[in-house]
Amino acid sequence: MFRQAKSAFIWYHLYKFRKTFTLIAVLLSIVLFSQWIYADIVQYLELRKHLEYLDIVLPAKWAIILFNISLSIYLFLSLFKKEKVKEKVNEKRKTEYEDNNTQRNTKPNEEKFSNREKEFLNKKKLNTKANNIINK
Repeated sequence: MFRQAKSAFIWYHLYKFRKTFTLIAVLLSIVLFSQWIYADIVQYLELRKHLEYLDIVLPAKWAIILFNISLSIYLFLSLFKKEKVKEKVNEKRKTEYEDNNTQRNTKPNEEKFSNREKEFLNKKKLNTKANNIINK
């Protein structure tokens, strides 16, 4: 029973955060790919006897690796913070919506219309179909 619950929990979060997990997998594969490319570049520079370029290649490799690993860690740690932030934003929007509705309901009807609309309403007498039938 515990295995099923654990499996359901894992698969739920994998599905929910699949974009972030995909991005993390891509970043970590770039780290592995940079290691492979670095080995080829070092071998090429040794064959061509251009060892002075190793001063540029080694820091570039570690910059790529450290950036990708730190971004992966940040993305992984921020997975669960997104839910809390979304909940706070939803609550804030809900309270703003309720405040706007209470403000609309407390204003008198006269404030809802512009001067032009008020003049139109005063000049024209609007009748419904039922009123027209009764008047005939």
